[in-house]
Amino acid sequence: MADLENRAILHVDMDAFFVSVELRDRPELLNEPVIVGFPGGRSVVLSASYDCRARGVRSAMPMSQAIALMPQATIIEPRHSVYTEVSAQIMNYFETITPLVEQVSIDEAFLDVTGSMRLHGGPVAIAHKIRAHVAEELHLPASVGIARNKFVAKLASTHAKPDGLIVVAPERTTEFLHQLPVSAMWGVGKKTGEQLHALGIETIEQLATEPQSRMIQRFGEHGRSLHLLAHGIDNRHVQTTRQEKSISAEHTFAGDVKDVEVLEEELLRLGHRIGQRLRASGKAASGVGLKLKYQDFTGVTRSRAMTVPTDSSATISQHAVELLRRMTPLSQSVRLVGVKAERLSDPELGIQLSLDPIEGKTREAERVADEISQRFPGFGLSPARFLRPKEK
Repeated sequence: MADLENRAILHVDMDAFFVSVELRDRPELLNEPVIVGFPGGRSVVLSASYDCRARGVRSAMPMSQAIALMPQATIIEPRHSVYTEVSAQIMNYFETITPLVEQVSIDEAFLDVTGSMRLHGGPVAIAHKIRAHVAEELHLPASVGIARNKFVAKLASTHAKPDGLIVVAPERTTEFLHQLPVSAMWGVGKKTGEQLHALGIETIEQLATEPQSRMIQRFGEHGRSLHLLAHGIDNRHVQTTRQEKSISAEHTFAGDVKDVEVLEEELLRLGHRIGQRLRASGKAASGVGLKLKYQDFTGVTRSRAMTVPTDSSATISQHAVELLRRMTPLSQSVRLVGVKAERLSDPELGIQLSLDPIEGKTREAERVADEISQRFPGFGLSPARFLRPKEK
């Protein structure tokens, strides 16, 4: 337990990551409101600049609602392959600080720097070093929370945003936590929040004063976890084995679609995006999944395994289209389609060269297109079929 008490955990969270990358590459938009997402009426916000957030725009909000709140915002379509590449650069740098890095998402990670302080200084010095590197080398802002465990470090980084640093010393953990609402805690979603509200519990401090037995009686083992967290107790270690198991992309149509040709063309676009992300992250997929959401909001998924792993956009798209064709005729119109690359692995361990010269040329063309997109972000190449007008 003494080791746990002496730990130094950093939670590094990039600020409005997608927007920050776009502003870095398009400096003419600095200080302008920006939303990253597809402009279609039923698409959702992927990221928004902080001035947009101040007006109520948030991630996962319908794009139509976001535009109504911030009509003057510039809408930028996402470049997932670029975000994946930048994310890899950030995570690789973290691993020069400590081998104990747990990537939580594309733009955030926990770092256990307990064993790195002799070389890099204390946790505050390390946090300053990380923020300086990300700002000077990648021209991106990052917020950092420092605490003795992951739960408190995550809350600290949230309160440090944007572009800030907050340290929660061990002796001030309770003071920091007890000023926060229970909605800030891990594991407190809408349903649990309503149940806590019914018990008269609105703050973490109030939760901490509840007998643990009462919490267990009401919420089971989840109640025990909430009670421990309310007292700042979180003994989980930073897990370095977390790996992305799948990469997916979705598209919501402006109007419900039943034309199979339109659906197939969108699957080609999604497969193209996924292939870019696979190649940028150095991964290959051994399976492909298809997702359909119908006009009545019911959904269905299908998947298939591939004989050898691939990072080819064309191959992924082909399998997705074949899955769709096996489902036709469709029972009703479709409002959303999605493609997923599953069971990811290191491509060097599995990709086999095809005996089909056309397939080999296609993969080479995809890699050349990737290089052009990286060197000239605004002038990337895409399949000629994508130049056709999309559905209205």
